[in-house]
Amino acid sequence: MTTITTPARTVAKAMLAAAVALSVGSVALAQQAQTGIVTQVNRLNGTVAIRQIPSGTVGATPGAAEEFKAPSASLENLHAGDRVSFTATETGGAKTITKIDRQ
Repeated sequence: MTTITTPARTVAKAMLAAAVALSVGSVALAQQAQTGIVTQVNRLNGTVAIRQIPSGTVGATPGAAEEFKAPSASLENLHAGDRVSFTATETGGAKTITKIDRQ
């Protein structure tokens, strides 16, 4: 049995390959260590707001603070103004800290 490759099938395969490559890249990107400044710690809700520091760009202005869920044990020693290095994941629109260290 011979398989016939049509232009539509070729395009579909290319789109599938691109989608897989992008999804793998976004997972890897989510696990990269980032740096930022803690702007707010809410121990009651288990959240921390962090304003990320742009990496390597001179004169770039930092963006708005983002709120992350975090394990309560990791919030005990954090205070507003602390510079931190952290990794986070995003699942269903909720961003969660997986690791956070004061610098």
